Amino acid sequence: MRAFIGILLVLAFTGPFTKASSSVPVINGLRFSHSSSSDTAEINNYTRKALTYFGSRKNIKKAKSYIDTAEMLCREKDVEMPAMLHLARAEYFMSVSDLNNGVQEATIAMKIAKSNGDSDIYLKGLNFMGRYNLRIRFFKESMDYFNEAINYAEEHRLNGYIPLNYLGLSEVYRLMRDTTSHRKALFKMVKNAESENDSLLMANGMYRLGSSLILQERDFKKADSILKVCLKISEIRKDTSLIASSLANMGYNYYLERDFKPSIEYYNKSLVYSIPGKIYTASANSLGNLGTIYRDLGDFDKSINYYRKSIQQAKIVDDVYDLYWVYMDMSNMYLARKDTGNAYKTYVLYKRYNDAYIENDNVSSLSEAKLKYEAETHQRELELLSVKLSKQKLLIYGYTGLFLLILAIGFLILSRARINAKQRISEMNHKISEITQANLRQQMNPHFIFNTLNSIQYYMYQHDKLATNNYLTKFASLMRKVLENSQHTSVPLRDELDALNLYLELEKIRFKDKFDYQINVDDELDTILYKVPTMLIQPYVENSISHGLMPRDEKGLVKIDIKLEKDYISCIIEDNGIGREAAREKKNKSEKIHNSLGTQITNSRLDLVNTLYGTSLKTIYTDLKDEQDEPTGTRVEIHIPIMS
Repeated sequence: MRAFIGILLVLAFTGPFTKASSSVPVINGLRFSHSSSSDTAEINNYTRKALTYFGSRKNIKKAKSYIDTAEMLCREKDVEMPAMLHLARAEYFMSVSDLNNGVQEATIAMKIAKSNGDSDIYLKGLNFMGRYNLRIRFFKESMDYFNEAINYAEEHRLNGYIPLNYLGLSEVYRLMRDTTSHRKALFKMVKNAESENDSLLMANGMYRLGSSLILQERDFKKADSILKVCLKISEIRKDTSLIASSLANMGYNYYLERDFKPSIEYYNKSLVYSIPGKIYTASANSLGNLGTIYRDLGDFDKSINYYRKSIQQAKIVDDVYDLYWVYMDMSNMYLARKDTGNAYKTYVLYKRYNDAYIENDNVSSLSEAKLKYEAETHQRELELLSVKLSKQKLLIYGYTGLFLLILAIGFLILSRARINAKQRISEMNHKISEITQANLRQQMNPHFIFNTLNSIQYYMYQHDKLATNNYLTKFASLMRKVLENSQHTSVPLRDELDALNLYLELEKIRFKDKFDYQINVDDELDTILYKVPTMLIQPYVENSISHGLMPRDEKGLVKIDIKLEKDYISCIIEDNGIGREAAREKKNKSEKIHNSLGTQITNSRLDLVNTLYGTSLKTIYTDLKDEQDEPTGTRVEIHIPIMS
């Protein structure tokens, strides 16, 4: 069961929206006034047409063609680009993620608008700068621009801007996880939209405010009351998307109260709007939640029917979020019915879409980090350029007789500025590496859990209840330890070894004592004081078991020796398996070639740890052989930097 909070409608942060009460084109909810200048009338006409197309990626090309036409007219008429055209160019650059050019164009637009007394364009520029800083996660700067826009609009008594910029502030607080400030901003948004008779922004604010009360610091009655007001306004406006969304979240609000009858009614009403309107994410969410409700009521036939319909709707738009949680709820339902075959099949599908959802989230996080890094780098370059220009003015207007002395001082200051700029860039690289390190851990945990879950399948199909129960108990302990460790970049060595020991116990049970293991820790090594990168050792042990010991006919042995060296911790993993060369040959003969994702990610993490901490963490592989030069196993030695 999941709330439907991923909608929405026409927001200031996804593109422009049109108000029914106005025939004037709008951008991001802000009306453009018509220019009275005959020289720029035709240019502004094309610019306004371009602005109406922002908000949908498929229309970006149309917007760009109108902008190009307006620019061509500027050249033909030999006139400077008006502020509106600069702002349109800024919106285009923002839509294609060229943020540096976007903020430059917005700055020019604001400068021209301020000098011409064009309050309309100036306010739009402030709103753009607020959204720009919000996108690169400069929260303080974003709040400053939104507040400046609100104060400017209040001072000049301009309608249409105040509620929209409160919406911007609410988004800043939401991303900062400041629930109280988020709701206060939404309340002010609704209040100002009501005073300006703006039903679109009023309904939008009501929807967001009501939805926030469903989950965080939950208040059932307030959420229900506010969403009903939103529904009433949306029905008057005939806003199909917002009607379907409000009804769906009202259904979820009642579900959390375990009041299933009204919850079912609201979800069915939502489907009346979302299915004909082809709002696939809304219909998939409502159908999936109906499936979960009937599952809770014990009507499994109806539950399965709704789950399948939800999956059909979600697949139309590749909605991996709804697909992953619907398959998860289906798997839980099959487990409750002791239908282990279907439980396993749906669990595999849940894992597939859950991994896809996590991967999308990781890509988005890395993209945001990259944009932020580029923005900060650009800002530092501008600061450095400003310093250079300042020094040039000092040289030009300085005392002629002291030219050489001033030149020497300027050179020293410039050198210092360059050193500071390099230090700032180095700090940014360090932050980017930390973010990348965190994302690699998020990739590694699903891989580790998926590999371990394969062990449960065997006992389930063997109907060995005692072994299954024993295995699940150990597996639960291991998962708890993995989840605890994955929250940190590094963990005490003792926690890492506890998780490793649990993993080895599970593998030993799984392979019916086909191997033994030993973990030896140097007495001088304080396992609580010293820390290591989380989940670093396990992938190498997994390789030893899978590729070294399992192909052996005889019982195998894997030894892990950990001791303290002068400036690093040595971890030696040694097995008496078939050796790397034989393992490669076996792998090449296999029809399904499996790439070890765990060790690939671990190697990437080793490189990042070295970059982050300036260490020389490395891995040394040694092929063990007897006197006849026959392979007798593999030794892997990991040099782990001392972290405390």
